[in-house]
Amino acid sequence: MKNIVIFGAPGAGKGTQSDKMIEKYGLGHISTGDVLRSEIKNGTELGKIAKGFIDNGQLIPDELMIDILANVYDSFGKEHKGVIFDGFPRTIPQAEALKKMLAERGHVVAAMIELAVPEKELMSRLINRGKISGRSDDNAETIQKRLNVYHEQTSPLIDWYSKEGIHHHVEGLGTVDEIFSRIESVIDALED
Repeated sequence: MKNIVIFGAPGAGKGTQSDKMIEKYGLGHISTGDVLRSEIKNGTELGKIAKGFIDNGQLIPDELMIDILANVYDSFGKEHKGVIFDGFPRTIPQAEALKKMLAERGHVVAAMIELAVPEKELMSRLINRGKISGRSDDNAETIQKRLNVYHEQTSPLIDWYSKEGIHHHVEGLGTVDEIFSRIESVIDALED
């Protein structure tokens, strides 16, 4: 089983590369962004709470996210090939909670793949995405807040996963296929 954390700043290409990993390796996909947007769109109580945090450029509380992720993870059944965690964990306590949640099921994270992209490129990608998708959180002010949160709270995970021995740095510049080729090298080297 290959549970993989795909990691990077907002705009690094996690969703795009996750789609390619799903297609090639048959992995499940848990995107916290998609899960939360669905909750918000459906007007659930969780969605209303989450929207308040997101609109202010803040992270969702850990307990809330782990409960949601555990339910989604379990929905894949016992025989899945693995899951891509996209947008989670974002803090060391979340990484510890994810490790515990998986351990309770006899599973582990096999690799943390970090898509490394310079900040100037991230800003450009996100502003363009906002123009195309109409996502209200893809504007310069909110993007800068999200990048600041990433640097302060999320980037320490690189060291944490390095200490776990499963961090893989992948250059996030180039064509989608060039980047995916680098990711394939990491995944193909993992033991089943």
